[in-house]
Amino acid sequence: MTDGSTDKLIYDWNEQEREGALLTKTPRFVDESIRDGIQSPSVRDPSIDQKMEIVRLMDSLGIHVVNLGLPGAGKRAQDDVEALLRMIVEEKLSIRPNCAARTVAADIQPIIDISQRVGMPIEVTAFIGSSPIRAYTENWETARLVRHTQEAMSLVVRHGLPASFVTEDTTRSHPDTLDRLFRTAIEAGATRLVLCDTVGHATPDGLRNLVRFTQSVLSSMKVEDRVELDWHGHNDRGLALPLAILAFELGVDRVHGCALGIGERVGNTSMDLLLLNLDLLGQLDPERHDLSRLVEYVSKVSGYTGVPIHPSYPLSGEDAFRTATGVHAAAIIKAQRRGDRELADRVYSSVPARRYGRAQVIEVGHYSGRSNVICWLSERGIEPDDATVDAILGVAKTSDHTMSEAEIRGVIAGLV
Repeated sequence: MTDGSTDKLIYDWNEQEREGALLTKTPRFVDESIRDGIQSPSVRDPSIDQKMEIVRLMDSLGIHVVNLGLPGAGKRAQDDVEALLRMIVEEKLSIRPNCAARTVAADIQPIIDISQRVGMPIEVTAFIGSSPIRAYTENWETARLVRHTQEAMSLVVRHGLPASFVTEDTTRSHPDTLDRLFRTAIEAGATRLVLCDTVGHATPDGLRNLVRFTQSVLSSMKVEDRVELDWHGHNDRGLALPLAILAFELGVDRVHGCALGIGERVGNTSMDLLLLNLDLLGQLDPERHDLSRLVEYVSKVSGYTGVPIHPSYPLSGEDAFRTATGVHAAAIIKAQRRGDRELADRVYSSVPARRYGRAQVIEVGHYSGRSNVICWLSERGIEPDDATVDAILGVAKTSDHTMSEAEIRGVIAGLV
């Protein structure tokens, strides 16, 4: 393509019959990587210096809010939250802080104290279990939930902090209970409701029904203009990412997620994949969201928490733009020979690698053809003569894996 654009070569079914804008509001994001993310039983809690580096990366990506932790968990959590908050202030970062708390004074008071010592407001996201299965297990009555909600929100508001009310397991909670809790929280001063798919139960229909119900409560109270909605989803059914995008489409103001999708059990919505998809859908402001460091963000969270990146993980995985299959490699190579890097990026990928700091990689394996070998050799300044190509391809066709560089160079050395 002489203009470097592949748009006219792609028929995009995603855009057909769409009426109006995909999103009616500018999407905003809450990063839970260093709170809910590190609640995974498999992660290593990063050091405070590592958490600071992660928060700086979040800020560079244009993420709006970071959950700094749960100070009610103890002194270490409190110390980390305070250090991170001071860093945000001292370095004049744009990202805003929030903290999680149970709807009890013992959890909320440390957040108030840290906020006052540092001199910066912290949004308090106070949560309470709201589903009948949890209430039955805990022997809770609705009246108790209402009392805790009222007391917690009032305490937060009394100290001048933003009050967000979180119903745990919202997606399995009865509408009568939610209606009562939502109204109590709002009347006590909450300016945000956080709808939680705590165990990854929701389907698209479930999310749609829940958001519409909640919006109807806000409408009946005439508070739509001052009470916002968040969505916090887990991935137990593998639906967290599409539900997060749907939540934005339904008018939710903020969506929560974690780098690499880490978190309890099977994890949270993947923040990096949410940003990636909204960027590809044209829904992110490039002046705010510079995604050139998106892979770095995932890599650092992976390294600091000890959670490996699966080779086939989108964008950041080792194999995301790597192929040893002959027909795929041939198409990429032909695009490269045209001198069109964008075409090479898109002919066998929906994600343009260069846009996010990655590149197409051609390997040699048992599904490879001559073009794979020729490309591999040429990229390394090695003459791809017939004897060398045939020898490498002969070994590759009998191998049960993609050949390593050492193996290929070993074949070459054997020809000398």
